[in-house]
Amino acid sequence: MIGALVVVLIAGVWVWRSQVGTTDAMPKKKDKVVHVVTAVVKQSNVSVMLTANGKVSPQQTVAVRPQLSAVIRSVHIQEGQFVRQGERLFTLDARTEDANLSRTEGQLAKSRADLRNAERNLKRQRELFQQQFISEAALEVAQNQVDSLRGQFAVDEATVRATRVARGFSEILAPISGRTGAISVYQGSLVQPDEALVNITQIDPINVSFNLPEREFVPVQEALAKGEVAVNVELDGTGGSIRKGRLIFIDNAVDTASGTIALKAEFPNTDSHLWPGMFVKVTLAPRTLNGAFTVPVQAVQNGPERKFLYVIDNDNKASSRPVEVRLIQNEYAVIEGKSIVPGMRVVVEGAQNVRPGSAVTEATDGSGDAGEG
Repeated sequence: MIGALVVVLIAGVWVWRSQVGTTDAMPKKKDKVVHVVTAVVKQSNVSVMLTANGKVSPQQTVAVRPQLSAVIRSVHIQEGQFVRQGERLFTLDARTEDANLSRTEGQLAKSRADLRNAERNLKRQRELFQQQFISEAALEVAQNQVDSLRGQFAVDEATVRATRVARGFSEILAPISGRTGAISVYQGSLVQPDEALVNITQIDPINVSFNLPEREFVPVQEALAKGEVAVNVELDGTGGSIRKGRLIFIDNAVDTASGTIALKAEFPNTDSHLWPGMFVKVTLAPRTLNGAFTVPVQAVQNGPERKFLYVIDNDNKASSRPVEVRLIQNEYAVIEGKSIVPGMRVVVEGAQNVRPGSAVTEATDGSGDAGEG
């Protein structure tokens, strides 16, 4: 009995040692390979695109007012009509002005006749004075009469001109080209000089006003000093309808409440698709980053202290490289880093499973360039 027990123990020890020896002889399990999607660090010239919300505003709006009290005889326009500068808008009853003009013209004719008669009399008086038939005092009386009538003639002539100007106010013409608004008077209405008859708004060209952060003031100002700065607007906010214009105005002060500066751009508007009061999306690119390094924005990882990239070497091993992000635009990041060079392969997708030294197998991200060459 005791001998049988000893034999069983010896057999168990032998089996255990055999299993241990077999385990030690087995090869170690290979490290796990991480599947990732990669992209290449590219170098290009990147236009810095600024975006803002803008509001369409007319270059000028004029309230048309009469310059005399009168009754409207004719209305020559309709509401919402396009009018050209100098086009007739309203005609006022000018019978009073016509009568005043006739009176002043009659007075001017009388003054002209009196002056001519006095000048002829002065000529005769001079001849008589030379023949010593009259005294010098009599000659001076004739000269004074001519001078007085010349002054009166000048006054009457100015009165006629002023009356003609007043008569001209009975024809109200368009001061600018543009679109008319609502007309508040009709034929037969009595109007006063302080009453607005219609507003005319200039539609073409038209302005778009917008604001940018004050940090963009210097780049925009420098770009404008070098030449024309192009500005684009989207009418519907989806990029479907783009209008191209130019920057024409930078405000002379920063708004301290918002930390922004007001700008204004001018756009051709022959088809009247831009309308005063409309809100649009404004984009402009006042500066360019030359030779910038770009990667897809997903490639930039957030570390505990700074941002970094996972770079894949020739042995398909991952390592981290610290970077600084200068700009994020159009799903691309413009980066800077001492160890970053064009052509590097960086992890775009799957970085959550990567650690420094991880072995990876990669697929290439097929996205295009970020910059403007």
